[in-house]
Amino acid sequence: MTTENQRSGIDSASLDWNKGDGLLPVIVQDASNLRVLMLGYMNLEALDATLASRRVTFFSRSKQRLWTKGESSGHVLELVSVDVDCDNDTLLVLAQPQGPTCHLQRPSCFPSAPSAFLSELDALVEQRERERPADSYTTRLFEGGVRRIAQKVGEEGVETALAAVAQDETALLGESADLLYHLAVLLRSRGLSLADTIEVLRARHASS
Repeated sequence: MTTENQRSGIDSASLDWNKGDGLLPVIVQDASNLRVLMLGYMNLEALDATLASRRVTFFSRSKQRLWTKGESSGHVLELVSVDVDCDNDTLLVLAQPQGPTCHLQRPSCFPSAPSAFLSELDALVEQRERERPADSYTTRLFEGGVRRIAQKVGEEGVETALAAVAQDETALLGESADLLYHLAVLLRSRGLSLADTIEVLRARHASS
């Protein structure tokens, strides 16, 4: 019989369940920005439940039962992928958090956990495009249309180039930041994102 684990590319039998008395530590990262969200533990049943439901489920050592993250708060972790470390005794889970992961209403259980800021910027631009708050500069850009946003990207590109040849590093970094921001808005206005651009770069790098 083909198990859910096998269909997901994970061979449960190869995992070192004995080292932790049937439990494996699980590191959970936000799939959007790679911020570490939390650490939990899974037994085989929790892993099977996670793969079957696509919601991250742990074995609670305090409650001595399976526990799906967000079962009370609604802030579930939607599964993206599961990876196994080189010793087959630790799991790395990528997930999409549906609300704050920490019970203190923080994104992560680790207050200073770093993340990929461009992914955060991408998410903020997407939110602005969707919600259109009245006092937002980003809203004004979206309401100006693609041509106006493209014009701004062109202006910022020229200013970045001029700063590179005629101004100091601070000015160059400032203009580069403006260019990246306006580029994120332009991509979003076409239904795309910085993440899509990064995937193109990743594919080119892999084939080079």
